Amino acid sequence: MAAVAAATLEQAHAAVDAIVVRYEELDAITDLEAALRSDSPLVHPQWESYEATGDTVRDRNVCSFSSITKGDVEAGLAEADHVLTSRYEADASHAVPIEPRAILAQWQGDKVTIWTTTQVPFDARAGVCETLGMASNKVRIIVPHLGGGFGGKCGFHFEAHIAALARAAKRPVKLVFTRREEFLAPDRRREGMIVELTTGVRSNGTIAARKGRLLIDNGAYAADAAFFPQLAAMHAAGPYKVDHVHIEASLIYTNRQPSGSVRAPTAPQACWALESHTDELAHLLAMDPVAFRKLNCVAEGDTGVAGQVYDAIGLQACIDAAVENATPATELGPDEAIGVAVGWWPSFPGASGAIVRIDDDGCGQIVTGAQECGTGAVMTLRYLAAEELGMKPTDFEIVYQDTAAGPYDTGATGSQTLINNGRAVVGASQRIAKQLRELAAAELEANPDDIVLEAGVAYVAGTPAKSVSIVELAGIAAGDRLLMATGSETPAPYPELATNCVGDQGVAAWAGPQFSCHAVHVRVDRETGVARVLDVSAAHDSGTILNPLGALGQIEGGITMGIGQALSEGTRYDDTGRQLNPGLLEYKLQTAADTPTVRTCFIEPGGEGAGPRGAKGLAEAPNVATAAAISNAIAQVIGQPVRQLPMTAERVWLTANELLHSEISNGTGGES
Repeated sequence: MAAVAAATLEQAHAAVDAIVVRYEELDAITDLEAALRSDSPLVHPQWESYEATGDTVRDRNVCSFSSITKGDVEAGLAEADHVLTSRYEADASHAVPIEPRAILAQWQGDKVTIWTTTQVPFDARAGVCETLGMASNKVRIIVPHLGGGFGGKCGFHFEAHIAALARAAKRPVKLVFTRREEFLAPDRRREGMIVELTTGVRSNGTIAARKGRLLIDNGAYAADAAFFPQLAAMHAAGPYKVDHVHIEASLIYTNRQPSGSVRAPTAPQACWALESHTDELAHLLAMDPVAFRKLNCVAEGDTGVAGQVYDAIGLQACIDAAVENATPATELGPDEAIGVAVGWWPSFPGASGAIVRIDDDGCGQIVTGAQECGTGAVMTLRYLAAEELGMKPTDFEIVYQDTAAGPYDTGATGSQTLINNGRAVVGASQRIAKQLRELAAAELEANPDDIVLEAGVAYVAGTPAKSVSIVELAGIAAGDRLLMATGSETPAPYPELATNCVGDQGVAAWAGPQFSCHAVHVRVDRETGVARVLDVSAAHDSGTILNPLGALGQIEGGITMGIGQALSEGTRYDDTGRQLNPGLLEYKLQTAADTPTVRTCFIEPGGEGAGPRGAKGLAEAPNVATAAAISNAIAQVIGQPVRQLPMTAERVWLTANELLHSEISNGTGGES
């Protein structure tokens, strides 16, 4: 490997041009089916020597394999009255954050400070330490305000390279990606996927059995994708009551950019395939697709596809709300339809910590390892602390995005920031609240259990006039014991399963599962195949909503991203694995002009959730069901599903005219 640092961009380009690279050309592997053959070339001839977790199942070009099994799927299919098999193919896509990646490294003695646009600063620090052989207290990662990530900025990227260059140059070194590099260089794009599903249904509309096979394009390197097969298998099985299930999923090495945790990895593609298949099943039974879903979706007390028994969940209510809010005021036109799809997504409880303090002037501070990338999750921590301490959210400042200041955190990934950091902040705040009540009780000659913290004062329950301000208590504490506490609370437990999971990666059991239903109003131009989303009705069970405005923003942003993946965003490759559209002129993003009206309803069914106050994750779930709902609307208009994602105008037109082309090819088509 070679790297160049120079005083100017022109000098850097000249130096790179002077480097001579000799390549040994190898056969490119780009076809997922071909990569599985026993005579296929290996992307990694030394794959057996690679480190892997104990439960990872792999073989040759299969980077990771998982299966979910419940009951006897062949017996279940045999007892079914109807059996349907469908195949779907999804292209890879990109996160495309507005801000490209950027890294700046500066040394002071044997310590390095790195400013970087990462979603996971502690992972980045660990990568630098491992690569450069440094101790963690010698590496400091600071994240400036982040211009979006969507999962694409997770993981360890080029921080160690820039640090090594800065050490060699004995001066700060900066790297900023161009937009082309942003498409080609990172190890995080949404994976392409082939999904084959076979489902047996009974005449009464219930699902007897489901079998599936998923092939997932991993790209050349694994990044964080080893758990993708199990996650994809769960989404291909779906939030349904199915007696017999067997889903197999393989993550396959190819000579393309690596895949990684782009917003709800594997879920939009697998959900699109499953929910398109679900509409096909409903039509096979001559049932209304909404009624078919309501009959088969899991509810409280039901057992899911991996053997998990669900407590308070709001999926049935989500379906009712989304469909009701999507009912049009006027009759739909002949080229319009409303498609419905349901989705789900796990919450990821994990370790996190926080330090909360109140200074002698009554001002608060929260120190957290959390990372903010635009969701508003970190800012919501102020509301949690304020509620526990009877203060205003604006009383608190937050210190974050600095590994030298905050305790360890997983990072802005997996929709876990608020549920895990919130739990830590609540725990720390409750300990300070106990101190405040004890101080107030001494001042007011009362029992600490009778002290209420509210509106900036501590008062005796039932006698609000008997009070002392929190500012005054903070001043008293400054001369004795500081108002400061840490929080690192035990994560919510993962439920037990009654299933056989080969290649278990820990994502078959879902703590605090989120559920959603999207109903999407679409118009299709039959002459051109162009589909336009006019209106979206979304209903989400994301537990208790702690930040309503931020939650609405996540729903609207996730839906807009899902529309792009549904209709226009696809990565095209040549036969060697080279991307053909690495730019914003060729890679068709949705813009504000394409964004429809979005109506959102939150369902809060109660239950413990995975975070504080019964909260669940939220940021990724809105991206799961959108493409599927659009697909079902398009299928209603043109008469059959489009089996490729994205559903570009060309693909929609070809699908709509498939029967006509078949008749013409067979010589049976008449004149128009």
